[in-house]
Amino acid sequence: MTLSERIIQQAADAIVVADPDGIITLWNPGAERLFGFSAADAVGQTLDLIIPERHRGRHWTGYKETMQTGTTQYGTRELRVPALRKDGKPLSIAFTVGLLKAADGRVEAIFAILRDDTERWNAEKALRQKAAELEKAGGAPPGTRR
Repeated sequence: MTLSERIIQQAADAIVVADPDGIITLWNPGAERLFGFSAADAVGQTLDLIIPERHRGRHWTGYKETMQTGTTQYGTRELRVPALRKDGKPLSIAFTVGLLKAADGRVEAIFAILRDDTERWNAEKALRQKAAELEKAGGAPPGTRR
């Protein structure tokens, strides 16, 4: 096993690679832990496997544009989106993406390095709810002046 293969296998984060049609071609043990699907379950399936149905249209529109143009606006930004586990349980994921290009510039694959962001998402949601409650009650959030 090469060093690169060992890194992919040992990484704590999920590493997922998909071809230009959105077919999963690599699914590491981190992805198995995060999403609950084995590599045998995931490889050969589309990314719909982990994308909530209500988000699929928007996802595929952006995905197709990225494959056609060979560029992504998300190359250096962390994305945060909802996802699904094998058991149907929703989760929030944070990830970065990169494009793997052939010598002629054609996109051969896209990869993502993902992690569970559910705890942070829930904490921020609770803070937003608390701030809305305080605002509705006429109070200012702690640490602010009126």
